[in-house]
Amino acid sequence: MGFAENALRDATFFPLWLDRDDAPSVEPQLVGNTSADLLIVGGGFTGLWAAIQAKEAQPDRDVMLIEATKVAYGASGRPAGVVSTSVMHGLHNAVRLFPNDLADLERLGQDNMRGFMETLERYNIDAQFDRGGELTVAVGDDCVPDIKAEYELHKKYGHVVEYLDREQLREHIKSPIYSAGCWNKELSGTVQPAMLAWGLKRAALSLGVRLHEFTPMEKIERENGVIKVTTHDGSVKARKILLGTNAFATGDRRIKQRVAGVRERIMATEPLTEEQWDRLGWVHRQGIYDTRTQLNHMRRTKDNRMTFGGRLAYYYDGTNNIDPAGERTIEPFIRLAEAYHRTFPQMDDVKFSHAWTGPIALTTRMAVHFQEYLDGDMIYAGGYSGYGISTSRFGARLGLAKLDGEDLPELRMEFARTMPNRIPPEPFRWVGSQVTLHALDTADEKGGWRKPWIKMVEAMGFPLS
Repeated sequence: MGFAENALRDATFFPLWLDRDDAPSVEPQLVGNTSADLLIVGGGFTGLWAAIQAKEAQPDRDVMLIEATKVAYGASGRPAGVVSTSVMHGLHNAVRLFPNDLADLERLGQDNMRGFMETLERYNIDAQFDRGGELTVAVGDDCVPDIKAEYELHKKYGHVVEYLDREQLREHIKSPIYSAGCWNKELSGTVQPAMLAWGLKRAALSLGVRLHEFTPMEKIERENGVIKVTTHDGSVKARKILLGTNAFATGDRRIKQRVAGVRERIMATEPLTEEQWDRLGWVHRQGIYDTRTQLNHMRRTKDNRMTFGGRLAYYYDGTNNIDPAGERTIEPFIRLAEAYHRTFPQMDDVKFSHAWTGPIALTTRMAVHFQEYLDGDMIYAGGYSGYGISTSRFGARLGLAKLDGEDLPELRMEFARTMPNRIPPEPFRWVGSQVTLHALDTADEKGGWRKPWIKMVEAMGFPLS
């Protein structure tokens, strides 16, 4: 039995974050007919942030939030848990998309993280926020120039950042394949995603938000000039609707023309001993990303585990399935475990306690956007494609502002006025995804046609490498 099979042998195929005894009680499903000033669809981070901000701005506003299953059991309870100042999926992605607005986007992102932290303090939310910053590491010498460029870009826009050469990096994390690093030290770090979502849920309820779980939306229509949302057991008439469904791109079929739900795999180790952490040399508890074509990310947890994620998957029109059966076995995680072992060969005694996947809303922008429906009375805010835990607060704020017709300067910026390109429909989407994901998995080892294919996909708008 190889390392991967042995390390995954006793894994539970369920998110570590949700595997807790202190989950909050479930709010009752909506039964019967009601009305609200504002209806929020989706009890993930976007919906929760929107509910809180809407009530803080207008305490008398009647706000209702409906969630198809349980709060945090969709995408929000499954990510790695890194929070960042970026609202455009990283500085380099912002340069690619909106170079003329970069300074303003950086200011907005830093303001957003300050607001994020203030909210945690105001509502006494214990999200296990660890302010260790973000560390981007180069895999191999060829990627060192990329790390130097990352450092210079962050320094230019006022980040407290440090460049680490190979030897300096070994004082932060020990891997034979890492050759340089860029450590962004402030206004970023990691959280426990489920505990954050549950804390936001408690805050929303304390403000008077009416929250209903196990209340899936089934239909939206105009009825006598009012929007009516039909759920499984009732209905809501609302003046305004915010769709915070992200990867679960429900609400209008046109949303899915620009949003594809892909899945990312993550594993968590059993709690590591002090001796094992010494072997890793991981001291400062950053959230870490590498520069592989199929990148990996990792972080430390409060109970001294290490998570390791990466490797995307796509299921044919399967974005609404939280737990595909194909992801609840060892096989899909073998390559990820092998990548872990190549990265940290000194950790050959590690065992993984949990392995799971989580949906990501992939667009050609790789960043938040807004879609308007029903003459502007319904707004979709989503498409984060990463960094969504913190960016969702930003997306919720601007989605509400668009709904209410506020004249904010940021709503006049290009990112708020435009949308990502359309993505090919099925079955072309599925075929293209399978070829692309195979290319990502094997490009670094086998090369050949794979890197030209990846470059072609990037030319279509997806920044894959």
